[in-house]
Amino acid sequence: MSGMTWLITGGAGYIGAHVARIMTGAGERVAVLDDLSSGDAARLPDGVPLVRGSVLDRELLDRVLSGHGVTGVVHLAAKKQVGESVEQPLRYYRENVHGLTVLLEAVADAGVERFLFSSSAAVYGMADADLITEDAATVPINPYGETKLAGEWLVRAAGRAHGFATTCLRYFNVAGAAGPELADTGVFNVIPMFFDRLTRGDAPRIFGDDYPTPDGTCIRDYIHVADLADAHLTAARRLARRDGAGDLTVNVGRGEGVSVRTLARIVAEVTGHGTPAVIEPRRPGDAARAVASVGRIGGELGWTASRGVREMVESAWEGWLLHHPECVPGVPG
Repeated sequence: MSGMTWLITGGAGYIGAHVARIMTGAGERVAVLDDLSSGDAARLPDGVPLVRGSVLDRELLDRVLSGHGVTGVVHLAAKKQVGESVEQPLRYYRENVHGLTVLLEAVADAGVERFLFSSSAAVYGMADADLITEDAATVPINPYGETKLAGEWLVRAAGRAHGFATTCLRYFNVAGAAGPELADTGVFNVIPMFFDRLTRGDAPRIFGDDYPTPDGTCIRDYIHVADLADAHLTAARRLARRDGAGDLTVNVGRGEGVSVRTLARIVAEVTGHGTPAVIEPRRPGDAARAVASVGRIGGELGWTASRGVREMVESAWEGWLLHHPECVPGVPG
C-alpha cells in the first residue's frame, strides 16, 4: 500500500472498473467519480465510494478532492468512439479536452502531486512501422485521437508548471474481462461486433482483405483489459514513489500483431458459431498494421502483458453470454 488516495475518474466504466478492482485488491485507497453515462455502479468493488458527477463540474471536483483527501488522480473519464467523434467533434473536445482542463485546474489548486492519464494509440494516426514506438510521429486522423493528443499536451504542461508527476498510457486495442460481470457491454469494438453478428445469425464482417499483410487483413495489437488494469497499478505505484517525479509516456500493448482474419477464426472456435466472415470494402482511415513497441514500458516499469488473444476472446464471450442470456442455448430469450 502506497499511502496514497487515488481518485479514478470514469471508474465505473469498462476499463475504469477493472482499474478500481485491481487497485483496491492491492490495498490502494480509491474513490471514483463517474457520471454513469456509460458506467455502471454495480461494477465497483464493495466499499469504494462513488460520486456521481462530471469532470466539467469544478465545484464538485473541489469537494471530492478535498473530502476524500486525494493525493493522486487516474483520469479515465472520456468519450471514446471514433465514429461518434467524427459526427460530434464539439462534444468530444468539450468532454475530453475542456473537461480535462477543468480537472487539472482543480488538481493544481488542491496540491495533488500525481496524475495518470488514459491516452490512446489513436494519437499515432496512420503510423507506418512494424512496431510503433513512443517517439513515432503523432498525427491523429480523427477528433477522438486529436483530443487524446491534446490531453497529453495539457497533462505534461500542467505537470511542469505546477510540479506534479505525470504518466500517459497509450492503450492499443483493449479486449476481454477479468470476470463476466465486468465485460464490455457496448458493441463498438471488433470482438463484441463479431459476437453480435454471429449470435444474430449474421456473418461477421471484415473490412478489406487487400492490405499488404500476410493474409490481406489488418493487423492489430490486442491487450487484455486485466493486463491494462495491472499496467495502471504499476504506473500509479511508480508515480507514488519519490523517484516517480517528472513525466513518462508509454505504450500499453503486447507487442504482437493479430490479423482480423485470425481473430475471426478464434472467435468462431470459442463461440462455436462457424459462420464464415464476409469481406466488405475497406473503411477510410484503417491502417494496415498497428502494433506497439513495448520496450519502454518494460524498461521503465518492468511491466509486460501476460494474457493472450484466446484468453481475451474466451473471457469476453463469457461476459457476452452473461449480459445476453438470449444467446445461451436452452435459456428463454
